[in-house]
Amino acid sequence: MTYYYKLGNIPHKRHTQFRQADGSLHHEELIGIRGFSGIQSLLYHLHPPTQGKLLQVESNQKVTRTVPGLLHHRHLRTHHIPPGGDAISACTPLLLNQNLRISVARPTEAMSYWYRFAAGDRTIFIHHGNGVLETQFGNLSYQPGDYLVIPTGVIWRLLPNPETEQRLLLIDAYGHIEPPARYLNNYGQFLEHAPYCERDLRPPETLTPHDETGEFEVRIETRDGITCYLYHHHPLDVVGWDGHLWPYAFNISDFEPITGRIHQPPPVHQTFSAPGFVICSFVPRLFDYHPSAIPAPYNHSNADSDEVLYYVSDSFMSRKGIESGSLTLHPRGLPHGPHLGMYEESIGKQETDEVAVMIDTFEPLYVTQEALAFEDPDYSYSWLV
Repeated sequence: MTYYYKLGNIPHKRHTQFRQADGSLHHEELIGIRGFSGIQSLLYHLHPPTQGKLLQVESNQKVTRTVPGLLHHRHLRTHHIPPGGDAISACTPLLLNQNLRISVARPTEAMSYWYRFAAGDRTIFIHHGNGVLETQFGNLSYQPGDYLVIPTGVIWRLLPNPETEQRLLLIDAYGHIEPPARYLNNYGQFLEHAPYCERDLRPPETLTPHDETGEFEVRIETRDGITCYLYHHHPLDVVGWDGHLWPYAFNISDFEPITGRIHQPPPVHQTFSAPGFVICSFVPRLFDYHPSAIPAPYNHSNADSDEVLYYVSDSFMSRKGIESGSLTLHPRGLPHGPHLGMYEESIGKQETDEVAVMIDTFEPLYVTQEALAFEDPDYSYSWLV
């Protein structure tokens, strides 16, 4: 849950006359989730947001998943995915199920169009690069380590700084991405035990309404594909808005780790929750301080979930052979744990500087054909040596 926020000019009372300088009315748009019972925001446009000029199919957006084969742990070296394209065209889908899709991208260009993911919320983790997320709610600058949480209904495009390398991890939810319910009170406020709070969420910074005519392309993605609309008026013509639904940034370095005398289980790292999966953040932290503690995680079987780890840094206290940009999949049905030697080596260590994003799903993940080109074929045997 985000907090109440407003930006730009809005009238004193909602759903009342709010006139422009020429005497015409501004045009309200309510964007909300879960019908009219979830969080929402009210936007005021210079022109009706409904005037799509042309309709055409951009693509069918079909992702080819592999035929399930032998069950095994996987390691995808996404560092080797080539750069090119914009934040949408550069996406390489890696893993998916009925609840989400996980992709990586190395864009080199700004988007020349705007985009809306209508099937749910999108989170973009910024591994490398900085730039601006441009939306009808305003502009939001981004930097390495940012989670950009973009609710469904938001029109946006990514404008990377051309002087910096861009590397993105994209998590598309077929539902809504929110803080875990246990972090919030009945009023939607973060509780004292939560590892982050409202101060850590960065809303859009500036709002500049555009009153321009021409042909402005907005691509809308659903589960079935991408449809292209052309608008006669600029889609970012909002003069003001208020509410609880808006895109925001949260930097992984602002996640305050929870530690203990003995090894803490993965839920202490949880950052977001969504239907069918969770997102967790591993950040630099002190290790366990029981005199006989073993900081490395114990072996565990994912009985009801698949575990994905995206390694931001090139080291992880329980893994060997990974690099920055590595992505591992440990599927349900197979136990996994520290590589040989890492369990013992962790004893006596006081801290770690690791950074990683973990995604645990509650339905099996399918590997895409595109992912196979970057798979390390020896990873499933890495516990034997």
